[in-house]
Amino acid sequence: MSSNISLEGRTAVVTGAGAGLGRSEALALAERGANVVVNDVGPAAEEVAAEIRALGREAVAVTGDVGDWSIGDRLVGAAVDAWGRLDIVVNNAGVLRDKMLFNLTESDWDDVIRVHLKGHAAVSRAAAAHWRAASKAAGGPVYGRVVNTSSEAFLFGSAGQPNYSAAKAGIVALTLSTAQGLSRYGVRANAICPRAHTGMTAHVFSGGDAAGDGEGPGILAPERVGTFVSYLASPAAEEINGQVFVVYGDMVALMAAPTVERKFTAADGVFSAEEFDQVLTPYFSGRSPYQTYAAYSVAELDTTGVQNTAGRK
Repeated sequence: MSSNISLEGRTAVVTGAGAGLGRSEALALAERGANVVVNDVGPAAEEVAAEIRALGREAVAVTGDVGDWSIGDRLVGAAVDAWGRLDIVVNNAGVLRDKMLFNLTESDWDDVIRVHLKGHAAVSRAAAAHWRAASKAAGGPVYGRVVNTSSEAFLFGSAGQPNYSAAKAGIVALTLSTAQGLSRYGVRANAICPRAHTGMTAHVFSGGDAAGDGEGPGILAPERVGTFVSYLASPAAEEINGQVFVVYGDMVALMAAPTVERKFTAADGVFSAEEFDQVLTPYFSGRSPYQTYAAYSVAELDTTGVQNTAGRK
């Protein structure tokens, strides 16, 4: 294995790793040589840890809810206690509470924001504190990789997922802040927007199972995403920081930053309502309802042939 993509001797934390994407990511990291702290809320964490040990790597399971702020310190502490270091964090854990905005309850909102966004923040904060201290002790940059899990829902603003879309948008902003704030310490942080056929998304995709046809993984197999995550975690990704990727099927798409479509400037330095009416009203007259801040063009990437019954990831 090329040393550039090897994770030999590295230590990783993966949240929500008891099944689906998280499991595939944890196994992919182990296959590249990493030892893994496997986190989930139930006994599946130990089952995946056992799978990793069967690969000849080391693993420890830490059961706990990432929505609890203290879990970050527990996960980082588990890595340091077991192997004396932390190199990689993959924030994956999440839940769904899909509702239209008018049917959304407070608990629907709080559950999704807590597990997705707060969970990402809790683990990232603990890892950041560890890497900052390690960098100061070393007198220079250390090795750190953060891979956060966003979704195309943040790009589209999925109508039936106001909670999930908001959480995933927040995760992208958190990723950018992590990338800027920790780069001086040697940490690289990026976000992925994956699609995969898993237990959590079984109701979303019609067809496209993950098993494949014996010739290779299915078009929406979580292993495809796991491979990319293992790459982002590697030394080869040293110059990739603060980026957002859409990942599924046979492709990885790098998203560009938003651009300014049009700047409106007040003629006399201060806008009046009348001037807004004169300038903005005709500009938006007859505008397509799909020409909004939502990145609908991203849907054109999809060549999987798998029907997305919920209109999102």
